[in-house]
Amino acid sequence: MTIYLLIAGGYLLGSIPFGVLLTRAFGAGDLRQIGSGNIGATNVLRTGRKGLAAATLLLDGAKGAAAVLLARHFAPELGDHAAMIAGAAAMIGHCYPVWLGFRGGKGVATLLGLALALAWPIGLVFAAVWLGAVLLLRISSLGGMLGAVSAPVAAFLFGYPVYAVGLAGLAVIVLWRHRENIARLRAGTEPRIGAAKERA
Repeated sequence: MTIYLLIAGGYLLGSIPFGVLLTRAFGAGDLRQIGSGNIGATNVLRTGRKGLAAATLLLDGAKGAAAVLLARHFAPELGDHAAMIAGAAAMIGHCYPVWLGFRGGKGVATLLGLALALAWPIGLVFAAVWLGAVLLLRISSLGGMLGAVSAPVAAFLFGYPVYAVGLAGLAVIVLWRHRENIARLRAGTEPRIGAAKERA
């Protein structure tokens, strides 16, 4: 029963569409009708509201972190497994929110948040790879994917086998959510940050 509650609670927490709520609340329009239609911070940035984009990034990350921390508080007897399950449920909720017809974000920020809460060194590697790749390559989607893939590798190297397995599964979801970006990368048409017609 505890596991089911963790999954349900994590999913519902992760499914809160902060990008949609913030853009609507501050008069920036329906995010799903802007740019790529994605509900994440990158698409919020296309509204020209940098503050809203930053808030979306932080709140989407906080969803993953909160799910992990709540699991540790309410189900300490389940240890690493509870934290990983709740965090994974939150990310799945973000990617496939019931409130939006299961059409959500790509999961990078939420994955970073839960990785930081699981073990900060894992999250630090994730963030460093993500930001480093974005600064070097100027391609947002590629930075996010590389960061996601680095998380399970870091977990394994730091001695967190349970997290390594869980994060590997979530990295696959991130890659799947970026499948259109991957196709554009292969075709050489994925836009770089600052391009006039950047897409998600």
